[in-house]
Formats: sequence, C-alpha cells, structure tokens
Amino acid sequence: MARREAKARRAERALAVLTELGEHYPLRCGLTHADPLQLLVATILSAQATDESVNRCTPALFARYPDAEAYADAQPEELQGYINSIGLFRNKAKHIRGAAALLVSDYGGEVPATMDDLLRLPGVARKTANVVLGTAFGLAEGVVVDTHVLRVSYRLGFTTETNPVKIERDLMALWPRDWWIGGSHALIWHGRKLCVARKPKCAICPVLALCPRIGVED
Repeated sequence: MARREAKARRAERALAVLTELGEHYPLRCGLTHADPLQLLVATILSAQATDESVNRCTPALFARYPDAEAYADAQPEELQGYINSIGLFRNKAKHIRGAAALLVSDYGGEVPATMDDLLRLPGVARKTANVVLGTAFGLAEGVVVDTHVLRVSYRLGFTTETNPVKIERDLMALWPRDWWIGGSHALIWHGRKLCVARKPKCAICPVLALCPRIGVED
C-alpha cells in the first residue's frame, strides 16, 4: 500500500511539473523544418550540436536537397560543405546519404512513421526516431531523451538512472502518455533556459516548489 501511494504521489507531482512547464515553454521542437524529411535530417545533424547551430545551416541545405533522391545522389564533399560548421559533419553526411538511399529504395522516398522502420535508417537511434514520430507524425511511441532531458529529469526526481534507454523507460512509466511528446519538449526548453548544467537558475524556476533538490520529497 505504501509503495502504491508513493508511486501515485510521484505521478501526481510529475504531472504538476509538466503542466507548469507547459505554461512557460512552447511544447514544440526547436529544429526548424517544413516536413518529415527535413526534420529527420535536422535531427541527425543535431547529435552533439545545438539546435541553433543546426538551424543556421539547414536553410541552404534544404534548398539544395529538396527530397530524399537529392540527398541519396549528393556528392559527399558537396553535402559536407553545407554542414561543415557542425561537429562530426563527415559522419553525419554519410548517415544522411545512407538514410536517404534507404528511403528511396524501400519507402518510396518518404519518411516512415513506425519505430521499427525508422531504426533501420543509418544515423537513427531511439532519440531521433522519437523526435520524428512525435513531432512530424504526432505519434507518442516513446520519450525523447537528450542531454537536457537526462539532466532535468534526474534533478526533478523523475528517474535515478543515467542511461538514456532506462531514463526513457522510467519517464514512460511515470508520465501520462499524452505528455510523452510535449513533456520532452518542456524539459528540453527548461534545460536550455533555466535548469542549465553548471549553475541552474533556481531562484526564477517556475517549478521550484516541486523540485526535490529544494526539499520536496516523494
């Protein structure tokens, strides 16, 4: 009984946190895109890079390569030239070309809308697949766990894990499913704006009263 009540309290607090953060941040992806393919490419580029750096290079990239066929046929050196301001750009260019080639050969040039199909694409792991499924298709198949979600979910007591796969499992169990998409966006924005890595701005945090770091316990 005590364990069930503690679990219910944790779920209640988590929902309160998500609801409050949802009032302060846009529940949307920070990567600029116009269609699922652009989002897929931008998300591949965002690994170990900021959304701002990706958004600076993608307008010219998207104009040059309007569809999967264009990416699949791209000359590696030319494609790299559009993204060389981003870390690991050579490997990311290889992944983009490989993913596009598979889209053309197996999916009619369209981005698939299932986890299993997305995970077949080079450069796509669960985080990228969850971004595409949630943002492009509105499908809540999991929770995006990037560095911000990892840090903020730990600080807020949503998980004690450090492995992204285990963190995603914990968040999926704790959050209502209709928050799986928006909740990750809320934590990402919060991690960028206030709950930053080195010195979180706790004094102006909208969920200060709900944070275990300040004294609230489950």
